Amino acid sequence: MSKIPPHLPAYRELPVIPGNPPKTAWGLFGPDDNVGMFNLQTPDVVVAAARLVKKGAVFAMNWEQEKPNPPLFGRGRFRHTVFREGAVGHHGDDCLDNFFTQASSQWDGLTHVGDFEHGFWGGVTNAELRAHPHDNRLGIDHWARRGIAGRAVVLDVARWRAAQGRPIDCDASDPVSVADLEGTAAAQGVAFRPGDVWIIHLGWVDWYERQTPQKHRVMANTQMLRTPGLECSEAMAEWIFDRHPAALCSDNPALECWPPPNFLDPDGFLHHWIIGRFGMAIGEMFQTTHLAADCAADGVYEGLFVSAPLNIAGGTGSPPNALVIK
Repeated sequence: MSKIPPHLPAYRELPVIPGNPPKTAWGLFGPDDNVGMFNLQTPDVVVAAARLVKKGAVFAMNWEQEKPNPPLFGRGRFRHTVFREGAVGHHGDDCLDNFFTQASSQWDGLTHVGDFEHGFWGGVTNAELRAHPHDNRLGIDHWARRGIAGRAVVLDVARWRAAQGRPIDCDASDPVSVADLEGTAAAQGVAFRPGDVWIIHLGWVDWYERQTPQKHRVMANTQMLRTPGLECSEAMAEWIFDRHPAALCSDNPALECWPPPNFLDPDGFLHHWIIGRFGMAIGEMFQTTHLAADCAADGVYEGLFVSAPLNIAGGTGSPPNALVIK
Protein backbone atom coordinates (compact mmCIF):
# COMPACT_ATOMS: atom_id res chain seq x y z
CA MET A 1 0.00 0.00 0.00
CA SER A 2 1.30 3.46 -0.89
CA LYS A 3 2.26 5.77 1.91
CA ILE A 4 0.18 8.90 2.44
CA PRO A 5 2.46 11.93 2.82
CA PRO A 6 2.00 14.04 5.96
CA HIS A 7 1.70 17.15 3.78
CA LEU A 8 -0.43 17.41 0.66
CA PRO A 9 1.23 20.00 -1.55
CA ALA A 10 -0.49 22.97 -3.09
CA TYR A 11 -0.39 23.41 -6.84
CA ARG A 12 2.27 26.11 -6.53
CA GLU A 13 4.55 23.57 -4.82
CA LEU A 14 4.61 21.22 -7.82
CA PRO A 15 6.44 19.21 -8.94
CA VAL A 16 6.37 17.04 -5.84
CA ILE A 17 9.75 15.49 -6.66
CA PRO A 18 12.49 17.88 -7.82
CA GLY A 19 13.46 17.10 -11.38
CA ASN A 20 10.07 15.69 -12.34
CA PRO A 21 8.13 17.49 -15.08
CA PRO A 22 6.55 20.78 -14.01
CA LYS A 23 2.98 20.85 -12.73
CA THR A 24 3.03 17.13 -11.83
CA ALA A 25 2.26 15.40 -8.54
CA TRP A 26 4.20 12.33 -9.67
CA GLY A 27 5.84 10.56 -6.74
CA LEU A 28 3.34 11.83 -4.18
CA PHE A 29 2.58 8.24 -3.15
CA GLY A 30 5.92 6.69 -4.05
CA PRO A 31 7.65 5.73 -7.30
CA ASP A 32 5.52 2.71 -8.24
CA ASP A 33 2.02 3.96 -7.45
CA ASN A 34 -0.82 2.59 -9.59
CA VAL A 35 -3.97 4.18 -8.15
CA GLY A 36 -3.25 7.91 -7.95
CA MET A 37 -5.39 10.07 -5.71
CA PHE A 38 -7.55 7.14 -4.67
CA ASN A 39 -4.75 6.58 -2.14
CA LEU A 40 -6.42 9.39 -0.19
CA GLN A 41 -9.44 7.18 0.47
CA THR A 42 -7.94 5.74 3.64
CA PRO A 43 -9.88 3.53 6.08
CA ASP A 44 -10.63 6.57 8.24
CA VAL A 45 -12.00 8.43 5.21
CA VAL A 46 -14.22 5.48 4.30
CA VAL A 47 -15.56 5.14 7.86
CA ALA A 48 -16.37 8.86 7.98
CA ALA A 49 -18.14 8.61 4.61
CA ALA A 50 -20.19 5.63 5.79
CA ARG A 51 -21.47 7.72 8.68
CA LEU A 52 -23.06 10.09 6.15
CA VAL A 53 -25.72 7.51 5.30
CA LYS A 54 -28.87 8.72 7.07
CA LYS A 55 -31.93 7.63 5.11
CA GLY A 56 -30.72 4.71 3.02
CA ALA A 57 -31.52 6.31 -0.35
CA VAL A 58 -29.44 4.68 -3.11
CA PHE A 59 -28.66 6.41 -6.40
CA ALA A 60 -27.14 4.37 -9.22
CA MET A 61 -24.70 6.35 -11.34
CA ASN A 62 -24.70 4.12 -14.44
CA TRP A 63 -26.72 5.43 -17.37
CA GLU A 64 -28.24 2.78 -19.63
CA GLN A 65 -25.34 1.02 -21.33
CA GLU A 66 -27.11 1.53 -24.68
CA LYS A 67 -26.83 5.32 -24.35
CA PRO A 68 -25.79 7.60 -25.90
CA ASN A 69 -27.06 6.20 -29.17
CA PRO A 70 -25.19 6.45 -31.49
CA PRO A 71 -22.07 6.42 -29.31
CA LEU A 72 -19.90 9.54 -29.21
CA PHE A 73 -16.23 10.10 -30.10
CA GLY A 74 -16.16 7.37 -32.75
CA ARG A 75 -16.73 4.53 -30.33
CA GLY A 76 -18.68 1.51 -31.50
CA ARG A 77 -22.06 0.22 -30.43
CA PHE A 78 -21.96 -3.10 -28.61
CA ARG A 79 -23.82 -6.15 -29.83
CA HIS A 80 -25.73 -8.04 -27.13
CA THR A 81 -26.74 -11.64 -27.65
CA VAL A 82 -28.85 -13.56 -25.13
CA PHE A 83 -28.68 -17.35 -25.46
CA ARG A 84 -31.78 -19.27 -24.41
CA GLU A 85 -31.07 -22.60 -26.05
CA GLY A 86 -31.52 -25.83 -24.18
CA ALA A 87 -34.19 -28.47 -24.20
CA VAL A 88 -34.36 -28.97 -20.42
CA GLY A 89 -35.10 -26.41 -17.70
CA HIS A 90 -34.75 -22.65 -17.84
CA HIS A 91 -31.46 -20.80 -18.17
CA GLY A 92 -29.81 -18.03 -20.13
CA ASP A 93 -26.41 -16.66 -21.02
CA ASP A 94 -25.13 -13.41 -22.53
CA CYS A 95 -22.38 -12.29 -24.86
CA LEU A 96 -21.22 -8.75 -25.60
CA ASP A 97 -19.30 -8.04 -28.80
CA ASN A 98 -17.63 -4.77 -29.76
CA PHE A 99 -17.96 -3.54 -26.17
CA PHE A 100 -16.26 -0.17 -25.69
CA THR A 101 -15.84 0.28 -21.95
CA GLN A 102 -16.01 4.08 -22.25
CA ALA A 103 -19.00 4.40 -24.58
CA SER A 104 -21.51 5.15 -21.81
CA SER A 105 -21.08 6.03 -18.12
CA GLN A 106 -17.39 5.56 -17.53
CA TRP A 107 -14.23 5.95 -15.54
CA ASP A 108 -11.26 7.37 -17.41
CA GLY A 109 -8.35 5.35 -16.02
CA LEU A 110 -4.76 6.43 -15.52
CA THR A 111 -3.66 5.31 -18.99
CA HIS A 112 -6.54 6.97 -20.83
CA VAL A 113 -4.90 10.41 -21.09
CA GLY A 114 -1.49 11.50 -19.83
CA ASP A 115 0.57 14.63 -19.69
CA PHE A 116 0.89 15.52 -23.37
CA GLU A 117 4.67 15.77 -23.33
CA HIS A 118 5.89 13.51 -20.52
CA GLY A 119 3.56 10.54 -20.18
CA PHE A 120 0.93 9.02 -17.94
CA TRP A 121 0.82 9.25 -14.13
CA GLY A 122 4.31 8.70 -12.76
CA GLY A 123 5.97 8.95 -16.17
CA VAL A 124 4.77 5.71 -17.78
CA THR A 125 4.75 6.20 -21.56
CA ASN A 126 2.76 4.81 -24.47
CA ALA A 127 6.01 3.52 -25.98
CA GLU A 128 6.71 1.43 -22.86
CA LEU A 129 3.21 -0.01 -22.80
CA ARG A 130 3.29 -0.81 -26.53
CA ALA A 131 6.65 -2.55 -26.15
CA HIS A 132 5.35 -4.69 -23.29
CA PRO A 133 1.73 -5.70 -24.05
CA HIS A 134 1.38 -7.48 -20.71
CA ASP A 135 2.62 -4.49 -18.71
CA ASN A 136 -0.43 -3.67 -16.58
CA ARG A 137 0.96 -0.63 -14.82
CA LEU A 138 -1.77 1.93 -14.10
CA GLY A 139 -4.46 -0.39 -15.48
CA ILE A 140 -8.06 -0.13 -14.31
CA ASP A 141 -7.53 -3.48 -12.58
CA HIS A 142 -5.55 -1.71 -9.84
CA TRP A 143 -8.61 0.40 -8.98
CA ALA A 144 -10.82 -2.67 -9.26
CA ARG A 145 -8.79 -4.77 -6.85
CA ARG A 146 -8.54 -1.93 -4.36
CA GLY A 147 -12.17 -0.87 -4.63
CA ILE A 148 -13.35 2.73 -4.59
CA ALA A 149 -15.18 4.11 -1.56
CA GLY A 150 -15.31 7.51 0.08
CA ARG A 151 -17.27 10.70 0.41
CA ALA A 152 -19.38 11.99 -2.47
CA VAL A 153 -19.88 15.72 -2.80
CA VAL A 154 -22.63 16.78 -5.19
CA LEU A 155 -22.19 20.11 -6.96
CA ASP A 156 -25.47 21.01 -8.63
CA VAL A 157 -24.08 23.63 -10.98
CA ALA A 158 -27.16 23.40 -13.22
CA ARG A 159 -29.55 24.60 -10.51
CA TRP A 160 -27.15 27.24 -9.19
CA ARG A 161 -26.51 28.69 -12.64
CA ALA A 162 -30.25 28.74 -13.38
CA ALA A 163 -30.87 30.59 -10.10
CA GLN A 164 -28.31 33.19 -11.21
CA GLY A 165 -30.19 33.75 -14.46
CA ARG A 166 -27.49 31.98 -16.47
CA PRO A 167 -28.89 28.50 -17.20
CA ILE A 168 -26.42 26.05 -18.70
CA ASP A 169 -26.76 25.64 -22.46
CA CYS A 170 -26.42 21.90 -23.01
CA ASP A 171 -26.18 22.36 -26.77
CA ALA A 172 -23.17 24.66 -26.67
CA SER A 173 -19.58 24.87 -25.46
CA ASP A 174 -20.74 26.58 -22.27
CA PRO A 175 -17.79 26.76 -19.84
CA VAL A 176 -18.22 26.23 -16.11
CA SER A 177 -15.79 28.53 -14.33
CA VAL A 178 -14.04 28.39 -10.99
CA ALA A 179 -16.47 31.08 -9.84
CA ASP A 180 -19.39 28.82 -10.82
CA LEU A 181 -17.99 25.95 -8.75
CA GLU A 182 -17.26 28.23 -5.81
CA GLY A 183 -20.73 29.79 -6.01
CA THR A 184 -22.41 26.40 -6.13
CA ALA A 185 -20.42 25.07 -3.18
CA ALA A 186 -21.08 28.18 -1.12
CA ALA A 187 -24.83 28.11 -1.82
CA GLN A 188 -25.00 24.44 -0.83
CA GLY A 189 -22.82 24.87 2.26
CA VAL A 190 -20.34 22.29 0.96
CA ALA A 191 -16.80 22.03 2.35
CA PHE A 192 -14.27 19.95 0.43
CA ARG A 193 -12.03 17.26 1.94
CA PRO A 194 -9.08 15.33 0.50
CA GLY A 195 -10.15 12.12 -1.21
CA ASP A 196 -13.66 13.35 -2.07
CA VAL A 197 -15.43 12.23 -5.23
CA TRP A 198 -17.03 15.28 -6.83
CA ILE A 199 -20.36 14.66 -8.59
CA ILE A 200 -20.96 17.65 -10.88
CA HIS A 201 -24.52 17.94 -12.17
CA LEU A 202 -24.91 19.92 -15.38
CA GLY A 203 -28.19 18.44 -16.61
CA TRP A 204 -26.71 17.09 -19.85
CA VAL A 205 -27.99 13.49 -19.59
CA ASP A 206 -31.54 14.70 -18.95
CA TRP A 207 -31.25 17.13 -21.87
CA TYR A 208 -29.85 14.44 -24.19
CA GLU A 209 -32.78 12.14 -23.47
CA ARG A 210 -35.20 14.83 -24.64
CA GLN A 211 -33.50 15.25 -28.03
CA THR A 212 -34.60 13.62 -31.29
CA PRO A 213 -32.84 10.67 -32.92
CA GLN A 214 -31.77 13.05 -35.69
CA LYS A 215 -30.08 15.32 -33.12
CA HIS A 216 -28.38 12.28 -31.57
CA ARG A 217 -26.92 11.37 -34.96
CA VAL A 218 -25.59 14.88 -35.45
CA MET A 219 -23.90 14.77 -32.04
CA ALA A 220 -22.23 11.46 -32.89
CA ASN A 221 -20.13 13.44 -35.40
CA THR A 222 -17.31 14.62 -33.13
CA GLN A 223 -16.74 17.67 -35.32
CA MET A 224 -20.30 18.79 -34.59
CA LEU A 225 -20.35 17.98 -30.87
CA ARG A 226 -20.65 20.92 -28.48
CA THR A 227 -21.22 20.39 -24.76
CA PRO A 228 -20.90 22.37 -21.53
CA GLY A 229 -18.27 21.44 -18.98
CA LEU A 230 -15.39 22.67 -16.85
CA GLU A 231 -13.30 25.36 -18.48
CA CYS A 232 -9.79 24.32 -19.48
CA SER A 233 -7.40 26.71 -17.79
CA GLU A 234 -4.49 26.64 -15.39
CA ALA A 235 -6.67 28.53 -12.89
CA MET A 236 -9.20 25.68 -12.99
CA ALA A 237 -6.45 23.05 -12.67
CA GLU A 238 -4.93 24.85 -9.68
CA TRP A 239 -8.29 25.25 -7.95
CA ILE A 240 -9.03 21.55 -8.36
CA PHE A 241 -5.63 20.33 -7.24
CA ASP A 242 -5.54 22.48 -4.12
CA ARG A 243 -8.69 20.68 -2.87
CA HIS A 244 -7.19 17.22 -3.54
CA PRO A 245 -10.24 15.28 -4.74
CA ALA A 246 -9.74 11.65 -5.69
CA ALA A 247 -12.10 11.91 -8.65
CA LEU A 248 -14.23 14.38 -10.60
CA CYS A 249 -17.42 13.03 -12.18
CA SER A 250 -20.10 14.70 -14.25
CA ASP A 251 -23.13 13.92 -16.37
CA ASN A 252 -21.63 15.32 -19.58
CA PRO A 253 -19.47 13.46 -22.14
CA ALA A 254 -16.05 14.83 -21.21
CA LEU A 255 -16.23 16.52 -17.77
CA GLU A 256 -14.64 19.53 -19.43
CA CYS A 257 -16.17 21.87 -21.98
CA TRP A 258 -16.18 20.37 -25.47
CA PRO A 259 -14.32 20.93 -27.69
CA PRO A 260 -11.25 21.71 -25.59
CA PRO A 261 -8.98 24.59 -26.62
CA ASN A 262 -6.20 22.51 -28.19
CA PHE A 263 -5.37 18.81 -27.85
CA LEU A 264 -1.85 19.48 -29.12
CA ASP A 265 -1.08 22.10 -26.47
CA PRO A 266 0.17 20.53 -23.22
CA ASP A 267 -2.12 22.89 -21.30
CA GLY A 268 -4.95 22.84 -23.84
CA PHE A 269 -6.87 19.81 -22.58
CA LEU A 270 -7.96 19.60 -18.93
CA HIS A 271 -7.58 15.81 -19.02
CA HIS A 272 -3.81 16.35 -19.35
CA TRP A 273 -3.85 18.04 -15.96
CA ILE A 274 -6.41 16.01 -14.02
CA ILE A 275 -5.45 12.47 -15.03
CA GLY A 276 -1.91 12.77 -16.34
CA ARG A 277 -0.38 15.27 -13.94
CA PHE A 278 -2.55 14.95 -10.83
CA GLY A 279 -3.47 11.24 -10.84
CA MET A 280 -7.18 11.92 -10.37
CA ALA A 281 -9.96 9.86 -11.92
CA ILE A 282 -12.46 11.38 -14.32
CA GLY A 283 -16.00 10.07 -14.49
CA GLU A 284 -18.14 10.94 -17.50
CA MET A 285 -21.82 10.59 -18.42
CA PHE A 286 -22.77 9.62 -14.87
CA GLN A 287 -26.54 9.50 -14.34
CA THR A 288 -26.89 12.33 -11.81
CA THR A 289 -30.46 13.48 -12.53
CA HIS A 290 -32.24 11.76 -9.64
CA LEU A 291 -29.39 12.32 -7.19
CA ALA A 292 -29.33 16.06 -7.86
CA ALA A 293 -33.10 16.30 -7.47
CA ASP A 294 -32.94 14.52 -4.11
CA CYS A 295 -30.15 16.80 -2.90
CA ALA A 296 -32.17 19.86 -3.89
CA ALA A 297 -35.18 18.47 -2.01
CA ASP A 298 -33.48 17.68 1.29
CA GLY A 299 -30.56 20.10 1.20
CA VAL A 300 -27.99 17.35 1.76
CA TYR A 301 -25.22 17.37 -0.85
CA GLU A 302 -22.98 14.59 0.43
CA GLY A 303 -23.10 10.84 0.88
CA LEU A 304 -21.21 7.58 0.66
CA PHE A 305 -19.72 6.84 -2.77
CA VAL A 306 -18.81 3.30 -3.80
CA SER A 307 -17.64 1.96 -7.15
CA ALA A 308 -16.47 -1.39 -8.53
CA PRO A 309 -14.76 -0.95 -11.91
CA LEU A 310 -14.30 -3.95 -14.18
CA ASN A 311 -11.26 -5.99 -13.19
CA ILE A 312 -9.61 -6.03 -16.62
CA ALA A 313 -5.82 -6.20 -16.64
CA GLY A 314 -4.31 -3.07 -18.14
CA GLY A 315 -7.68 -1.53 -18.98
CA THR A 316 -7.87 2.20 -19.72
CA GLY A 317 -11.46 2.63 -18.55
CA SER A 318 -14.58 0.95 -17.23
CA PRO A 319 -18.25 1.48 -16.57
CA PRO A 320 -18.26 2.90 -13.03
CA ASN A 321 -20.76 0.53 -11.41
CA ALA A 322 -21.07 3.31 -8.86
CA LEU A 323 -23.59 4.19 -6.17
CA VAL A 324 -24.16 7.26 -4.02
CA ILE A 325 -25.93 6.40 -0.76
CA LYS A 326 -27.46 9.09 1.44
